[in-house]
Amino acid sequence: MRYSGLEVLRQGLLGNKAWPPMWRSPSPKPSYDAVIIGGGGHGLATAYYLARNHGITNVAVLEKGVLGQGNIGRNTTIVRANYLLPGNSEFYSHSLKLWEGLEAELNYNVMHSQRGIINLCHSDGQRDAFARRGNAMINQGDDAILLDRKGVRDLLPYLDFENTRFPIYGGLYHPRGGTARHDAVAWGYARAADRLGVDLIQNCEVTGFLIENGVVAGVETSRGTIRAPKVGMVVAGRSGQLAERAGLRLPIESHVLQAFVTEGLKPVLDHVVTYGRGHFYISQSDKGGLVFGGDLDFYASYAQRGNLPMAEHVMEAAMTLMPMIGKARVLRSWGGIMDMTADGSPIIDRSPINGLYVNAGWCYGGFKAVPASGWCMAHLMATDTPHEVAARYRLDRFATGHMLDEEASGSQHNLH
Repeated sequence: MRYSGLEVLRQGLLGNKAWPPMWRSPSPKPSYDAVIIGGGGHGLATAYYLARNHGITNVAVLEKGVLGQGNIGRNTTIVRANYLLPGNSEFYSHSLKLWEGLEAELNYNVMHSQRGIINLCHSDGQRDAFARRGNAMINQGDDAILLDRKGVRDLLPYLDFENTRFPIYGGLYHPRGGTARHDAVAWGYARAADRLGVDLIQNCEVTGFLIENGVVAGVETSRGTIRAPKVGMVVAGRSGQLAERAGLRLPIESHVLQAFVTEGLKPVLDHVVTYGRGHFYISQSDKGGLVFGGDLDFYASYAQRGNLPMAEHVMEAAMTLMPMIGKARVLRSWGGIMDMTADGSPIIDRSPINGLYVNAGWCYGGFKAVPASGWCMAHLMATDTPHEVAARYRLDRFATGHMLDEEASGSQHNLH
């Protein structure tokens, strides 16, 4: 079924009882041409583009739970292409272009809202750094506007501009940035992949790998053995654990990142705003809740929950930047497991085991990267060569020293 306004009207007249399931629930077949481990945004996008771009439709996506309940449903929904370094800037630029046509591509409303992102600066040095980043963005073909103090005040009059420690000097405005509905992205890709013949296997945990003479031959799962000559690992915060089952050690640590949502409020926040001195970011959802987050919890963990000291730190940053937020009640919080690389940039590459491919290490950049990640991972699995916009996301860069340290934080995973 193709979604349309007329179909919504027709279904409403029928009591909304005639909608078909969005995707099938097949049993796993004994073998496939390719298997994707992980039913989040990146895994589903990979399966979709394998079928759509390369005609490889005999594909299974294996998810140990249900689709959309991992990091794809545990993030702050920000979409942007404001990166500085070559290797990152072209990748996220490609991803933003895919975002802009995604709803028409999938025939699904992912609620992509290009409301604009404003990164605030609080010193002369930070403003100079933003000017350099903005020029790099424009050179890449993306948009960037350097705002002075008055320019920021015109757009965001409710901020505390006179903060004693970190007064607002200006900001970098990225108008094409914005937000999207996180779980709708998963559902849209799942529905589109299913329509092309991809099997989406839920409640199917991968427990091991079949490796014969250094070549992957399939996976062992909670629902039996599934053979495939190509296997993609796309499991976000569980990447290190899963790689160990194949005898690999990835340069990844898993950390917790908390996020928070307030009660629904009248529209007050038109943009996504980031606080340059507190790693605090905030936007307003379509339901009215203020969605915000901050730093990692700074200790390695696989728990999808955070700690109170970091929650307090985020609230302090919120109150420092925009004191009016103190009147809003926080309804809920959650934690996502972040797979942090040593340089803060991801990995899309072949592993030392032939036929086994790695997509991991997304740090803070996972959600915004979903379309390009799937596009490039599908290209890698189909052709065995990296896509040009992901050519620097090599696994061996940590051995050769060709790092992509976007934040210049050094080699501490928890600082990226």
